[in-house]
Amino acid sequence: MSNPIVGIACHGYSSEAAISMQSAQTVQQQLQPTYSAVFLLKITPSQWSVIDFKGQEQSIAIGQFDFVYEGKNLRFDVIFNALHGSPGEDGQLAALLKFAGITHTSCDMYTAALTFNKRDCIAIARRLGVPTAPSVILDQGEPIDSNTIEAAVGLPCFVKANRAGSSFGVFKAHTQEELLQYIPKAFEEDSQLIIEQALEGREVSVGVVRLQGKTTVLPITEIVTENDFFDYAAKYEGQSQEITPAALPAEWKEQVTHWATLLYDKMGLHGISRSEFIFVNGISHLLEINTVPGMTQASIIPQQCAAANLSLQALFVDMVTDALQRNP
Repeated sequence: MSNPIVGIACHGYSSEAAISMQSAQTVQQQLQPTYSAVFLLKITPSQWSVIDFKGQEQSIAIGQFDFVYEGKNLRFDVIFNALHGSPGEDGQLAALLKFAGITHTSCDMYTAALTFNKRDCIAIARRLGVPTAPSVILDQGEPIDSNTIEAAVGLPCFVKANRAGSSFGVFKAHTQEELLQYIPKAFEEDSQLIIEQALEGREVSVGVVRLQGKTTVLPITEIVTENDFFDYAAKYEGQSQEITPAALPAEWKEQVTHWATLLYDKMGLHGISRSEFIFVNGISHLLEINTVPGMTQASIIPQQCAAANLSLQALFVDMVTDALQRNP
């Protein structure tokens, strides 16, 4: 398709809306030189709208991908998914696009829902042999027994909203008192929690993308945070040091490259993903997989692309091209 109409899905329903808008603007700036028709598709719970490169915004019908622009009836040919959280990362958008017959840059409905659900993602990873932290699950309304939780995962431990991103709804509890304090806070983000042993070690982030039909691992980033863990402030407010490429022993690098590639291929991921691991006694343990990683100036993937001498423009154009070739 010589001149596709490209929509960049952004905003969403979650606490990550502001980050999504920043990511989408980065993508729009990089795609604009290649494609003449690039629009933001802003999705909120109450309204959908299309925003052109000049910043002009117009409302469109919710759930529809057709619109009128400068007197012409247009329909998106491809959607670049920059929508962190729901509905872009949990499979809802993928389901709508499949129904509409429109291709997109990220994974399908099932894979998106699977990886967005931390519990299910970890369960599948374990079946594939990927090391993970000991964990327990908790649903809203269930009795909370801090002694049982401590016996299962120890202290400190992480209390995590099961379906959230950018470290929203994630707390590190050092005592049973903190555990009982943080569980209700995490429930503010989601009705399901996963509580994991707090692994201590070197944390890395591994970007994987399909470039020209080949699964490719980008230069690995090591995260050294000033905070107790890699929380929102560490990710987006400069309270961490991100070293790309990471100075890892060769066998460590080979290990996470293997696991990240295996997860990408076996789980049926598309576009770009970012997997987080922590090394404990030389063994890499999976923390989570992000299927719509951030593309802001503070985000890790752009840093990895720079280390690989891969321009964001080339990356994004390749992702759009790959999507169109998968579903022309």
